[in-house]
Amino acid sequence: MLELKNITKIFNPDTPNEKVALDDLSLTLEDGDFVTVIGGNGAGKSTLLNAVAGTFPVDAGSIVIDGEDITKLPEHKRAKFIGRVFQDPMTGTAADMWIEENMALAMRRGKTRGFSWAINDKDRRIYRQMLSRLDLGLEDRLFHKVGLLSGGQRQAITLLMASMNHPKLLLLDEHTAALDPKTAAKVLTITKEIVEEEKLTTIMITHNMKDAIAYGNRLIMMNSGKIILDIKGEDKAKLTVEDLLNAFQKAGSDGAANDRMLLT
Repeated sequence: MLELKNITKIFNPDTPNEKVALDDLSLTLEDGDFVTVIGGNGAGKSTLLNAVAGTFPVDAGSIVIDGEDITKLPEHKRAKFIGRVFQDPMTGTAADMWIEENMALAMRRGKTRGFSWAINDKDRRIYRQMLSRLDLGLEDRLFHKVGLLSGGQRQAITLLMASMNHPKLLLLDEHTAALDPKTAAKVLTITKEIVEEEKLTTIMITHNMKDAIAYGNRLIMMNSGKIILDIKGEDKAKLTVEDLLNAFQKAGSDGAANDRMLLT
C-alpha cells in the first residue's frame, strides 16, 4: 500500500545548520499494516509523515501509494489518499464550526463539489451513527461548536473525520501526546477499533514505548533519519521496553532514549 524508495530530506543544506532528517530511507507497508514508529527527538519520525503527506518535497527518492507515484503531488491533492491526525487537538478541526459541519467537510474531502445542500437528514443519521461508536455522547451534540469540546473529544472526532472515507493511508502523529493518560487510553482504544474494523493501513508515531509495543502488527524504530529496527508478528508480541532500550544502545544512539520516552 505504501512504498518509500530511497527517500532523502535535508534541511538547510550547505549551511552550518544542515540537518539530514531522512537518510536514503526505504520502507514498504502491506495493505492493512498497522505500524507504530518510535525514536528519540530528531530521529526523523515526523519528517517521515510530513514527507508522505506532502507537507514538503523530498530531495531524492519516490513515494508510491497503492501503485500510484505521488512524489510530485502537492499536499492538497494527496488528501484523497491520506487521512491524518495531528498531535495538537486544535489542528484537525475548525473550532468555530459545528460538529456536523466539520464532519461534512471531511466526508467531501477529495470529492467533486456541486450545488446542493451541504448537509441533509441522511448525512446527520450517518454522523450520529459514527459518533455513537465513540461512547462520548457527541451524537446528540451535532450543533455544538467543536471549540467548546475537550481535547480528547476533539481528537476522537478528528480520528473519525480522518478515517470516514476509508483513506488508503492513515497517519497518526503522536495523536495522544497532548492528552491526559486516561483520555489518551480512550483515544487509543478508539483508534485500534477503527483501524481494525476499517482495515486501514496506518502509521502511528508515539514516544510511549509501551503503546508502541501494545498496538499494531509492526514496530519501526528510527534514529538519525534511518530505520534501525523493523519487527513484526510474533517477534513484536514478545518485545519488551528493555528490548527497545537495548536496540537504541546497539545502534550507538546515546541520546535516543530521551527523558520523554523513559517517563512515558
